[in-house]
Amino acid sequence: MKTRLLLCLLLLSLLPMALFAQTVEVSASEPDAKIIVDGQSLGTGTLKIKVPKNSCVNVKIQKSGFLRYEQTYCNKKGMTEPPKKQFFDMKRDDAEEASVKTDQANIDFSIEINKKLDVTDVWKRANQIVTDYFDAIEVADKETSYLRTAWSIQSFQQNTIRTRLIIKLSKSDPLTYKVKLVSEFSGAPLTSVKADEQFHDWDRALRKYQNVISDFATRLGNQ
Repeated sequence: MKTRLLLCLLLLSLLPMALFAQTVEVSASEPDAKIIVDGQSLGTGTLKIKVPKNSCVNVKIQKSGFLRYEQTYCNKKGMTEPPKKQFFDMKRDDAEEASVKTDQANIDFSIEINKKLDVTDVWKRANQIVTDYFDAIEVADKETSYLRTAWSIQSFQQNTIRTRLIIKLSKSDPLTYKVKLVSEFSGAPLTSVKADEQFHDWDRALRKYQNVISDFATRLGNQ
């Protein structure tokens, strides 16, 4: 008898919390999209989420190759009441669609120069290749065979990509250059090109730059 009484009292104590909690059914257009609630991955595709009284719950919807979605639901007096249901129509990540995954980003590639080309002709051709891809050259020193383009920046819905090319002399005999395609991302739109601390190496390259390394090898290297 006492056990039943204690159980009833316990249920009665929990009843107000149950009565005042709100439930939101979250669903995504991608059935395998992760649903992360307050930092914990709790399901994919569709999930019913309880929002306790006087609390807020943060929900993130994520899938590789798609834009990220985030929503906070609050069950507090004076705040907008959570909806019964919310559907997230996930869109493709435009930064990924404009790029390709590559092992040529952020790595020095050595290109041994064709012995039939003299140094002046090599420098001229190198500049021509660079200007085929980049609008502005920041540093060009023929004496030291060093060239660096200005950053080329492009903003997307949830990302900012900056790209530059660096060419430098590796050794004189045989004449060898190192070419590096620098590709970086910030993870946020409209990031200033000067905000170095917000950019990180990206293992992708925008499609318009994907052939720059191979162009150097084809037009200047030993074939």
